[in-house]
Amino acid sequence: MANNGRRAVKKKKGPSVGTGGHGRKALEGKGPTPKAEDRVYHKAFKNKQLAERSAAKRDTARPGQGARSGPKGRATEEVVTGRNSVVEALRAGIPAKALHVAIRIDVDERVRESLKIAAERGIPLLETGKPELDRMTDDAVHQGLVLQIPPYEYEDAYDLAEETVAKWKKGHIANAPLFVALDGITDPRNLGAIIRSVSAFSGHGVIVPERRSVGVTASAWKTSAGAAVRVPVARASNLNNALNQFKEMGIYVLGLDGGGDVSLPDLTLATEPVCIVVGSEGKGLSRLVRENCDQIVSIPIDSAMESLNASMAVGISLYEVSRQRAAK
Repeated sequence: MANNGRRAVKKKKGPSVGTGGHGRKALEGKGPTPKAEDRVYHKAFKNKQLAERSAAKRDTARPGQGARSGPKGRATEEVVTGRNSVVEALRAGIPAKALHVAIRIDVDERVRESLKIAAERGIPLLETGKPELDRMTDDAVHQGLVLQIPPYEYEDAYDLAEETVAKWKKGHIANAPLFVALDGITDPRNLGAIIRSVSAFSGHGVIVPERRSVGVTASAWKTSAGAAVRVPVARASNLNNALNQFKEMGIYVLGLDGGGDVSLPDLTLATEPVCIVVGSEGKGLSRLVRENCDQIVSIPIDSAMESLNASMAVGISLYEVSRQRAAK
């Protein structure tokens, strides 16, 4: 067969000449492929950012009420948003700094009543654009109405107790000092209901810890039905220290718990200066608070399977204290 004058080159068997390692880096590649949500150009990355921003907004504001944050994340003022929430807050007499009304708002009965109550109470009415309302509420649903609530001015727990004991000893108040302290309660509606009970049974104040505890929010104001105006709420930087200080002043500390040492009808300290401590419905009194109580008092109920709501337990206890004081 003709090969056109070319001779076939026969390849040798064995290893071929290499690069001497010069192409090793190219063979190593760029490592594992990043996740889609970590690639800045990918749609999943943008979706992740949006989800994180939405989660942050949900933590700082809820429909119906929210809080604007100040330095170090501390709430500086609260806002009530939405037509139903605003008109109910105004009806309840919650202190208000200003009522913001959207420009060209679609007026209905709730808006008319809100404007009327605000005008009667002398609350400033401010016509505000939608972008500003969105900013104030962190994009919560506001329906064109936003009520600004000033921060609650808490008293100091020690100062309140000391002042009350002094007034009682001088005869300026008839009944012995009566306080309620909250241990681990985070529901503002419970706080509002407790404030209302303290007011109804001539109590002298409510004590809340500074940390991991409910504060006087718009919801607490509303549940108290105006009693928060009459009953002071004091803060304690450390509840156990405050209870020890109370005992040094001659105030007996009574903890409410299902497995108490004393049944409520058998309570003998009702006519003395008293601070009733109530824990959360789920966990009850914390260990240290329980140890600092002079007595643990239980409320007899028919079924061992049932438990009382914190505000209900306080109301029953205050009634019994009030009954025994009246019978003295």
